[in-house]
Amino acid sequence: MNPLSLSSIAEMCGAALLAGNAENLVLRIAKDTRAIRPGDLYVALRGERFDGNQFIAEAAAKGAVAALCDGDHPVGLPREFGILNTPDSLTGLALLASAWRSQLTLRSIVVTGSSGKTSVKDFTAAVLRTSLRTTATHGNLNNEIGLPLSILEADLEDEAAVWEIGMNHRGEIAPLAGLARPEIGVITGIGTAHIEHLGSREEIAAEKGDLLEKLSPGGCAIIPAEDDFSQDLRSRTSARILEVGFDRGHLRATGIRYGLDETCFMIEGEHGRSEALLPVPGRHMVGNALMAIAAGLQCGISLERCVSGLADVTLTSGRLARVVRRGVTFLDDTYNANPESMIAALETIGGLSMPGRKIAVLGRMGELGIHAAAGYELVGHKSASVLSTLITVGDEASAMAEEASKAGLSDVRVVSDNTAAARLLSSLASEGDLVLLKASRSARMEEILQHFN
Repeated sequence: MNPLSLSSIAEMCGAALLAGNAENLVLRIAKDTRAIRPGDLYVALRGERFDGNQFIAEAAAKGAVAALCDGDHPVGLPREFGILNTPDSLTGLALLASAWRSQLTLRSIVVTGSSGKTSVKDFTAAVLRTSLRTTATHGNLNNEIGLPLSILEADLEDEAAVWEIGMNHRGEIAPLAGLARPEIGVITGIGTAHIEHLGSREEIAAEKGDLLEKLSPGGCAIIPAEDDFSQDLRSRTSARILEVGFDRGHLRATGIRYGLDETCFMIEGEHGRSEALLPVPGRHMVGNALMAIAAGLQCGISLERCVSGLADVTLTSGRLARVVRRGVTFLDDTYNANPESMIAALETIGGLSMPGRKIAVLGRMGELGIHAAAGYELVGHKSASVLSTLITVGDEASAMAEEASKAGLSDVRVVSDNTAAARLLSSLASEGDLVLLKASRSARMEEILQHFN
């Protein structure tokens, strides 16, 4: 964000400036006092277990110039410290982001989908940065707090933005997409993530498709050609459609070959043909990369330059990151999980050539509701076809172990928690073995790596 005066910010978000110098400049927006830097505007948000208004004094002590708040502010603040009072801080943050978005002239690429959206966002940003000054969502800050903060990080000089949006209930995509104002909308696919709250894949497709209805005139929708909801998605917009896939689509990937550190494939389509390299394994990652290439082409970047951007990508942590401990190779895919992403990760290690055993440590998948049993059954069945050993963590995930045993996998272990999993792996895994770690974020399975010795 370019520097803004307190008076400008107050006008943009409809807040009352109760204290402070109206001409003082804000350099950045922050919601967490642990990350406050001098020149920040601290946004005091309320949560189920905290009230950000209670940390205003801490923000001031760390150098914040003002606070956007919706409660009483403490006494004894520095004389110049600004207080911007609003009926609701979260609404104020959204209004501020919307007003700032109106001043930005950049091309907006917005990514959503059931799986892979953070990787697609990372790939797309890498592609665009070969030719355009590009801002992008940090990590997966993709909700009603994260998106406004991402928008407010953009500068007037930025030429493109890649923003990720997520949801877990019906009606969340439309307002976020309205805030981002996409020129290009990317839907990675329709799976079962969050199906507990939406009830069916049909409802998930309807929710994700709300993004496409917000595309600007002359915009473009990028969708997976081989998704069974592709026709439904096409019907949601009059914008240009670009489909990507393996066997069909405007942009296709063929000749896929991958090892532990990279994936090679050929891109084919109306813009020509080019060999590409990704610094990460997996066929599903190729699908993610195709969407990024499609976005780059739509922004006028040549196929060759798009491909060069893929080779330099740095993916957000917890996405098939390779870690070697004691000669054992770990694929850390612990950021999140649903049945589709679990199966994709298992297929990836199934296609790798390794001297030792292939072991997976799998944990719970959240927000599946009544569909959990079917999801665990699918993952357990796939595990039996690619693994030497399956270790499941926790009571809920043990359903995968039961199904894997039924499907013929002889070495199946069930442990209660991450500490027990790390202890078992430490005694079980040997040099040359490959270990996949994957579960929903709440399972915190990265702890297994921390305790492996």
